[in-house]
Amino acid sequence: MTNQVPGAQTPPYSPAPETIPGKTLGIVAVILTFVVSSVVGLILGYVARNQSRAVGYENTPAKVAIIAGWILTALGLIAGIIAVISIFALAASSGSYGS
Repeated sequence: MTNQVPGAQTPPYSPAPETIPGKTLGIVAVILTFVVSSVVGLILGYVARNQSRAVGYENTPAKVAIIAGWILTALGLIAGIIAVISIFALAASSGSYGS
């Protein structure tokens, strides 16, 4: 026998915070974004966010990993372009122009 009122709707199932898919992966993604590689953290952030979205949970660590991953990836690309331009400029200025 249940204690439900006839015609009353039961609230939608909400998993306990410790069983939310992608929660731990989102935290790992944030750590990897800053420690190992921004691209790895970015990818894992998207995976964690999609796992959490499947159960209707907003995964804040995954969102942080995605945002930080994009920012750090862009900064890395800019630094790489500047380094390549500097190397070519240095090579052009120190090259011999004939003897």
